Amino acid sequence: MNAAAMLQSIKSHPDYHRAGMVLCHNGVVRATSRDGRKVSGLSVAVDHDRLKTILNRARQTPGIVDVQVDIAADRNLSVGDDVMVLIVAGDIRENVIRTLEKTLNDIKTTVTSKTEHFVD
Repeated sequence: MNAAAMLQSIKSHPDYHRAGMVLCHNGVVRATSRDGRKVSGLSVAVDHDRLKTILNRARQTPGIVDVQVDIAADRNLSVGDDVMVLIVAGDIRENVIRTLEKTLNDIKTTVTSKTEHFVD
């Protein structure tokens, strides 16, 4: 997972000159679950067909130049490891923030499923 390489890919997009904002989400493995239990790590499964659909829709959003994502799927991750990097480039703040939020929420709710590994 290389956010700098993903950003460089976006910057080489032929319509990058239309971008006024690039926003990045970098999800990492927390030391505790949402309910407060101690986590030693997690693993993530990805529905790649659904992900492709979501990314295609996001890229067609008015004002959006490009959307890139990398998800650390099918491996055992430890606390502090990167889980997902999502980058959205677009014309104005409102379009970019809204698209990043919608895309992130769609990925988290319909594309990925995570299994947390708890400290004994």
